Amino acid sequence: MLERKSITWFLIITFLISWPLFLAPLAFGEVDATAKSLATQGLWAAAMWGPGIAAIITTLFIAKKPFHSLRLNTLGPKRFYLWAWFLPIVLTIVGGLLTLLFGIAKLDLNFTMIRDAMASAAGGGEVPVGIIVLVQSLIAITIAPLINILFTMGEELGWRGFLLPRLLPLGQWKAMLISGVIWGVWHAPAIMQGHNYPGYPVLGVFMMIVFCVLLGTIISWLYLNTNSPWVAALIHGSVNAVAGLPVLFFQPGFNMAFGGTLAAPTAWIGMVLFIAWLMWTKRLPVENQVDKTEAVVG
Repeated sequence: MLERKSITWFLIITFLISWPLFLAPLAFGEVDATAKSLATQGLWAAAMWGPGIAAIITTLFIAKKPFHSLRLNTLGPKRFYLWAWFLPIVLTIVGGLLTLLFGIAKLDLNFTMIRDAMASAAGGGEVPVGIIVLVQSLIAITIAPLINILFTMGEELGWRGFLLPRLLPLGQWKAMLISGVIWGVWHAPAIMQGHNYPGYPVLGVFMMIVFCVLLGTIISWLYLNTNSPWVAALIHGSVNAVAGLPVLFFQPGFNMAFGGTLAAPTAWIGMVLFIAWLMWTKRLPVENQVDKTEAVVG
């Protein structure tokens, strides 16, 4: 049975928390660019916990269910955590290669972007650029996904831990589609300020929705196989860690809205192919998941 009241309150609380935080940088006015950037990052990191806080409030006070129904005490089969950690890396590489193949960007092994940034930093020229790129890449694929869980759990506790299971009475495909669309719309204030798709404040919102539906389907597949928000938070953390890595290897000035990052259309191709593979091998939809979930949220 669809829990309309819980879903409605969850969405209201989520947007009331997150959207003001997303929009707050617009009130900064003429301030130092560095200070504004740091403040924006802090506010948007806080906004990521909007869905998680909404999930907790709705679970405890609207649905009047125990906290453990959000399944933070569950991990599920461990093999799916390998998918969560390494799949974003593969998808990012595929997206980067397709960016080059389609001529959207050009390879730059001189790392001009990093050189220019380091040249303006105190003592920056003393560190070899190749070492900087190597260290950034290693951090992105090793410890960064774990650190990012501190923030991505805020989203995933809401989107996959709360919303997805309550949409499952509609069927898995509808639940994944609807939750993905809502997730994409939730990003709208940030996208309209130039995040992810710079130069395309309106088109970028629709592009973000497509990206969130595709990525959300993959994250949902992992959640449905584990019944755990931890695996969702891990893949989201890995995505945030590696999504922009290809940019380091490209000449500056290319159109980042259409290539070079995991959110760009060049990376959608890999996500579509992976989802098609899940369907072809009958891994998606996930069998018997409704019964498992009803035992948790019913």
